[in-house]
Amino acid sequence: MKVYWMGKHTLFRRPYGWFFRLMGGIPIDRTKSMNAVAQSIQAFREIPKLVMMISPEGTRRKVKEWRTGFYHIAQGAGVPIVLAFLDYRRKTGGFGKVINPTGDLEYDMSGIRAFYAGISGKRPEKSFPAA
Repeated sequence: MKVYWMGKHTLFRRPYGWFFRLMGGIPIDRTKSMNAVAQSIQAFREIPKLVMMISPEGTRRKVKEWRTGFYHIAQGAGVPIVLAFLDYRRKTGGFGKVINPTGDLEYDMSGIRAFYAGISGKRPEKSFPAA
């Protein structure tokens, strides 16, 4: 399985752009009117068997709420969300349940938050409470 990831489009310039693309990088240009969600949905249409990893926010500054772009990408592309984790406190990681977006954002996000409730990120003081 080839795993893809999104990165700021400026990462894909010379001299390392070719390497980042080889490693599954998909450049996302946040300066254009086409936003990251739409660009990601388009990538699912263009790349057969695309698997995209999206890392969580909360590592650089405290967040007040979870962002939902990943949810809208999955719903727009018609793909499931596979919950994965790195628990820094327990020094474990893995995959959890698979969520097929129902279109009810609040309902689905409550299940996602419940899954992450007992998992501690690298900087838990900067993350939004899970539940």
